[in-house]
Order: sequence, then structure tokens, then C-alpha cells
Amino acid sequence: MTATTGTTVPSPPAARVVDAVKVYGGGGGDTEVRALDGVSVDFPTGRFTAIMGPSGSGKSTLMHCAAGLDTLTSGSALIGDTDLSALDDRRLTLLRRERIGFVFQAFNLLPTLTVAENITLPLDLAGATPDRARLDALIDAVGLRDRLRHRPGELSGGQQQRVAVARAFAGNPDVVFADEPTGNLDSRSGEEVLRLLGDTVRRTGRTVVMVTHDPVAAAHADEVVFLADGRLVDRIPYPTPDVVLDRMKSFDRKGAVT
Repeated sequence: MTATTGTTVPSPPAARVVDAVKVYGGGGGDTEVRALDGVSVDFPTGRFTAIMGPSGSGKSTLMHCAAGLDTLTSGSALIGDTDLSALDDRRLTLLRRERIGFVFQAFNLLPTLTVAENITLPLDLAGATPDRARLDALIDAVGLRDRLRHRPGELSGGQQQRVAVARAFAGNPDVVFADEPTGNLDSRSGEEVLRLLGDTVRRTGRTVVMVTHDPVAAAHADEVVFLADGRLVDRIPYPTPDVVLDRMKSFDRKGAVT
């Protein structure tokens, strides 16, 4: 009898794209834009990954396709082992609701709901009963227990984004996608939100994928992936602001792809 103690089956990445191609304005010619050009990248479970690149590099397109907000022209986008292209609209909507969280630059809170109601909105839409202990821990983590009855208009920008972060994690998703989450915040509020995202990844084992143009923001991630001209051109683990800034400065749009 052969002992198997200590043998583990590695879990799939929380999200990934394989040979991802996204073309806008099809038909060829000058109107065609190849936003993604054969990108394959994994976003490991329990890790905080930042996506960076020059303007027009395809970083937001990559995030939108990986999250099921947009469809690929060819290639695959997967959440865990689920291929998004195999889902009809109803099942894709359910997957986004149950397994994906979102944080956007513009907060996207509902102004008529209280902070508490905004946080639990994904659970309410899914008809799910929240785990009160986990929800209470999440509310304490974002530091807004004394604001639960306030409405978004009564909060600062930083506080609104912390509500959005709590809402994104409330349903215990497999992965949270954050699109320029500090773009509308001052440096202090942005730092608080980034620290909150990183701490939540480490505390809960959830996964965060963040698009950013800011080297300081990217340095909060466990790894930075770089796109240029729709292609993956570099990955830097354990980034620092200086290393990320140097890499960004090195981009020459004609010579970045290697």
C-alpha cells in the first residue's frame, strides 16, 4: 500500500485567460483594433495581482473579459474551472453575482440605500442569508460600523470606496476585480483602500485582480503583470514603487513587445 500523505492537488487559478484575443471594429482595415493579441495569464487563488501598461495597452479590456463583463473574440476566459464562453446570459449573470465581486473607480453605490444595505446588496439580490459573524468582521475591517445607517452622499470618497470594497467581498466571491479603485481618491484615502484590499486577501484567502496606472498602488499587490499593445510583456513579483515606475518608463510602444 503506497502512502499518499502530504500529496495535494493544486487548485486552479481563481481566474485566467488563455490565448485571449479581443478585436473591436471587425472587418479588417484601419477601423480594426486588436485590444488583446493572444494573452494567456493566470490570476492565482489567494493572491493580489495588479495589471499595468501604457494607455491603450489592453489592461481594462483584459479585466473586463476575465470578469465576464465583455466577451473575447477568440480564446478562453475562466473563473476556476468554468469557461465563461460556455455560459448563456442567465448563467453568466448568476456566476458574476455569486462568484465575482467588483470595485469600480466611480464607487457605483446606490444613493437611496444605506451603507448597510449597499454592502449586503449582492446577497439580497441572490436571495442569500448573510453569515452574520463574517459580515460583522467585514464591516469592522472597513471601519464604517458607525456609518451603517448613513447614505453614500453623507460619506467622503474614501468612505464610499470602502463601502464598495465591503460590498464586493460580502458574497464571499472567488475573485474581486477592481478597476482603478483609487482613481477618484486623494493619496491618503487611496492608501487606506489599497491596504484594505491587501489585508482582505491575506485574511480571507480571496483573490483580487486590480487594474491601475499608479506604481504606488501596484506595489500593494503580490505581483504586477504588464501589457503593451495587447500582449503580456512582463511579470514582476513582490513589486516596489520604484521597480514598477522604472518598468513603466522603459515602455516604448514600438519596442516594448519582446
